[in-house]
Amino acid sequence: MAERIGFVGVGRMGSNMARRLKESGYEIAAVYDVNTAAAQALAQELGAQAVEKLREVTKRSDFIITVVTDDKAMKKIFNGGLLSRSRGKLFINCATITPSVHQWVEAKAEKAGALSLEACMASSITQAREGSLYLMCGGKPEAFERAKPVLEKLSASMRYVGPSGKAAEVKALVNMVMNINTAALAEGLALGEALSLDLTMLREVFSQTGANSRVLETDGEDMQNREHSCFFSAAHAAKDSGIALKLGKSLGLNLPLAAATKKQYDRMVDAGKGELDKSGVAELTFKGRAT
Repeated sequence: MAERIGFVGVGRMGSNMARRLKESGYEIAAVYDVNTAAAQALAQELGAQAVEKLREVTKRSDFIITVVTDDKAMKKIFNGGLLSRSRGKLFINCATITPSVHQWVEAKAEKAGALSLEACMASSITQAREGSLYLMCGGKPEAFERAKPVLEKLSASMRYVGPSGKAAEVKALVNMVMNINTAALAEGLALGEALSLDLTMLREVFSQTGANSRVLETDGEDMQNREHSCFFSAAHAAKDSGIALKLGKSLGLNLPLAAATKKQYDRMVDAGKGELDKSGVAELTFKGRAT
């Protein structure tokens, strides 16, 4: 019998993960979100129960997948009843948050007789819907082994990184480098346009040289065309670069490129553009574009 799955957080990523698991034969037993309308709509679509209390998610589910925004939200749900009657349950936590908070969650879950696994995602909405996420997992090996059948339905590739907190460290570095690459690409294309170069030609040259990157593939055309529909928001880019910077500071490392990149994404947030895709950083660099 397949495990019953509950979701806490059914925004762009969580809702599409739930749809994927439903199509893969899993029962989506309960969904919870601070946006009650979103939870109710998804519950109706998937034949699940939209619940008003976190403890109801745990009560109705064997596995609880959490996809929340930040450290504060993570602490709020685990202090807010999610661990009630959770003995024997497994929490799979997918948010990009501070490594120490994943460790805190694991300790609280263990005390309650439950298991916790971090399953950090290095992909976006389309991959969540298709079940082709890249997952980095951290926690107890037994938690990873128990979660594997579910995670295999969500991912094209997954890697067990090590103890709790280690997957979050890797994810922070992935996003730090991605954000730096995104900001650098925006500057390169902006300078190319200012030089009256054909940007389609320039992107093709970039793709065949040392300027190539995954970001060029996903964001280059969008920067050129000012198409910034959100797949990974500027606000999340700012948050995740901040996590990496704090890790570096704790180890006495100077990370000037990461710091400069965070300042760019902070500028977007301050300008009310935090919900644009990360590609929107180009709006800060192209000559004549509104900032």
